[in-house]
Amino acid sequence: MTFDSESFRRAMRAWTTGVAIILAAHEGESYGMTINSFTSLSIEPPLVTVVLKNDTHVFDLVNRSHIFSINILSNSQRQLAEDFAGKLHGAERMNSYTITMTNGAPLLDDGLAWLTCRVVHTYAAGQNTLLVAEVTATDVRSTEEPLVYHDREYRQLV
Repeated sequence: MTFDSESFRRAMRAWTTGVAIILAAHEGESYGMTINSFTSLSIEPPLVTVVLKNDTHVFDLVNRSHIFSINILSNSQRQLAEDFAGKLHGAERMNSYTITMTNGAPLLDDGLAWLTCRVVHTYAAGQNTLLVAEVTATDVRSTEEPLVYHDREYRQLV
């Protein structure tokens, strides 16, 4: 049996994940993108992990500020996920939604929950970097169904 990157991609499409948006800011500039590479690592201390591709603008902002937010999306926020996944770019992306600053990190005004985080460790991982971050604040805003991603499509829990 041969192993190649396409077979790995096909296998990973079988993994269902939640959908969130990471936002970061540095020296008055902010940016965000849709992610599904986010997980809780520890409750005590409260730690999460996020993997970011090294050549993204968000990674650059996180790398300089060491602060970011995670905004967990509800099923009704599919368009928001698509916009931050690449449908909108630059200022159009950031100006299309209400964003406020909390604990030095930009936050979306909508979503199931949010976390502000401070990077405590980084690990090189190929063309990506694994961030381990301490959660500095969080809030749950809604009990709606979450937005999930499976086999390259947004899905609804039933």
